[in-house]
Order: sequence, then structure tokens, then C-alpha cells
Amino acid sequence: MEANPRSTGRLPAAFLTPGSSSFMDFLGEHSPELLPGKRVLPPVQGVFEAPHGTTIVAVSFPGGAVLAGDRRATMGNMIAQRDMEKVFPADEYSAVGIAGTAGLAVEMVKLFQLELEHFEKVEGAQLSLEGKANRLSTMIRSNLGMAMQGLAVVPLFAGWDVDREKGRIFSYDVTGGRSEEQGYAATGSGSIFARGSMKKLYREDLTEEQALTLVVQALYDAADEDSATGGPDVGRRIYPIITVITDEGFRKLTDAESSEIAHAVLERRREQPEGPRASLL
Repeated sequence: MEANPRSTGRLPAAFLTPGSSSFMDFLGEHSPELLPGKRVLPPVQGVFEAPHGTTIVAVSFPGGAVLAGDRRATMGNMIAQRDMEKVFPADEYSAVGIAGTAGLAVEMVKLFQLELEHFEKVEGAQLSLEGKANRLSTMIRSNLGMAMQGLAVVPLFAGWDVDREKGRIFSYDVTGGRSEEQGYAATGSGSIFARGSMKKLYREDLTEEQALTLVVQALYDAADEDSATGGPDVGRRIYPIITVITDEGFRKLTDAESSEIAHAVLERRREQPEGPRASLL
């Protein structure tokens, strides 16, 4: 008989029964209505606007990977939020950046964090980085129905591969299709401009400091061309969220560290408004 937590103070029997190491499988079996992809959307007449996160960029370097994002969220032609957080730790050695429908994206990240934590508790070991990337792919695919109605979530995933001892980056499409990117990647409305910027500046032998500067340069170029992407806001002291994942784990740069990099980029842009130039040959 299922325990009643209100009368006995114990957890329901479902929580005490051995099962899958996947938290999504557990939730799908006992409370499927809590999964984002299982919700039934009400009929909507006309255009529905929801806040959207915009540009996320990632760069790998010999010692790990950098994942960064601007802070702007838009709703149609309006700025919905100027200081949105779009980059989150997935676990100790990985991070995920979100673009797309903001509310669903944040919810998906929290569910992904629970998925990885649940697996580690049940199995007594962490998933490989490849396994984490596959789990995220499954979660995005489960949201396909909502994506077809305009509520898409398209994240960027990066981390330190403990087995291969290198930083790796994975990008996704709305169907959950997964691709491993070599060197750099971008997603969101300003991604085409950020990717073009990184393509000209990226080198395989980047130092961590150079990789940090590169992602800010790419976000600056994206903001310069895409109105939905927010550049460094010196007046409001709002700077990009920048994270580094190495063999020492996940680290988020402090506001002081992010502002120092942003101010250095802005100072150089006063001399070269179009940004640094790549060698012609």
C-alpha cells in the first residue's frame, strides 16, 4: 500500500522503489504531466509573444572550454529583461547555455541538472561527457511538440571530458539533433555574427585568457549586428556571463573579472570599431 506522506511523514512508495537511473524516466512514469513536453497547450489566437534568450557562444582551448552568453531577453521588438542569466553549471565538469523561449529553457536546465544528479546518486558514478550530451539531446527532442508551436529551446553544451582530457562543445537543433563542434560554436539570434567573428579569430593554441577575450569579442560583434543581443552595458554595470570548464571543474567569472575583460575590449574598439583583424595570409 502506498504510504501517505501527510499522515506518516514518510515518502510515497514510488520514491522508495528501485528503478531507472534516469530522473526523466521516473518523472514520466509517476508524474508525466510535470515534464515540459507532456503539457497540453491551450489554443491561442493571434501571435503569442514570450521572452526569448538570444546569443550563446563557446570556445575550446587546450586546457578546457569557455561558455558565455549575453544578458538580453527580448519579447518581439521589446527588451523583456536586460540582465538575464543564460549560462548555468550542469554539474561539476559541464555547463549549458540557453537560447530560445526563456521560461522553458530555464526549466529544462533545472531538469537536466536533476537528471545528472539523480544518475550519479543511483549509479554511484558520473555520466561521461558524451552521455550527458545524449541526455540533453533526449530532453530537447521531448520538447519538439512545443517547438513546433514556436516555443523552441536550443542550448549549447560544453564541458571537460575526463576520459579524453580535453574540452568539448556540443550544439543542438530543435529536434534534439546533436553535433560536436570543433573549436567554437554559437547559438541564438546573433549566432551567425558571433560565429563569423570567432571563425576569423580562433586558433587551436589559444590560452585561457585569449579564449575569454575571444568570446567577449564575438558577443560584441553579435550585439553590433543583432538588435536582440545585448552588448556590455557599462552604465548599468551589466556584462556577459562567462564560465570556464577545465580539469579543475566549472568556474563562473565574477562580475569584476567579466567587467575587466569587457572594458579591455571596449577600449580597443575605440581604436578599431570593427574589431581586431585576422591575418590575410
